[in-house]
Amino acid sequence: MNDAESHYRKLERLYLQAPVNQYYRPTIRIAEGEAEVGIDARPDLLHAGGAVHGSVYFKLLDDSCFFAVNSVVPDVFVLTASFSVYLTRPVTEGGMVGIGKVVHSGSRMFIAEGQVVDQSGRIVGRGSGSFMRSDIVLNERVGYV
Repeated sequence: MNDAESHYRKLERLYLQAPVNQYYRPTIRIAEGEAEVGIDARPDLLHAGGAVHGSVYFKLLDDSCFFAVNSVVPDVFVLTASFSVYLTRPVTEGGMVGIGKVVHSGSRMFIAEGQVVDQSGRIVGRGSGSFMRSDIVLNERVGYV
């Protein structure tokens, strides 16, 4: 495994051990400049109208874009500076996958775009965000192992 692949696997482990993800139970796959995060549409993620709550769409978009960016930043965490979300179709059951891709890399600021697809491959949401380098070093102390 090369250094880049090692970085991706460490980021994946870091993501999956986050306390919030014990609730959402996502999957993640990271590669150079891109990431995919999956969550199943469970009954406890639905709003009163019977569709997946918009917060799940946001989580899929932000997390996939965030880790797409952090895949190209090997030394520190990045932080989400802003994010826009567009919900285009409701989901009531099945898997959802957020697919994030870096579209701009600067020395401190990054932009990523994402989409959420349902189990049939239909785009059900879109988003884009800006991210910046933080002072939080990726090391054992934060679970980057």
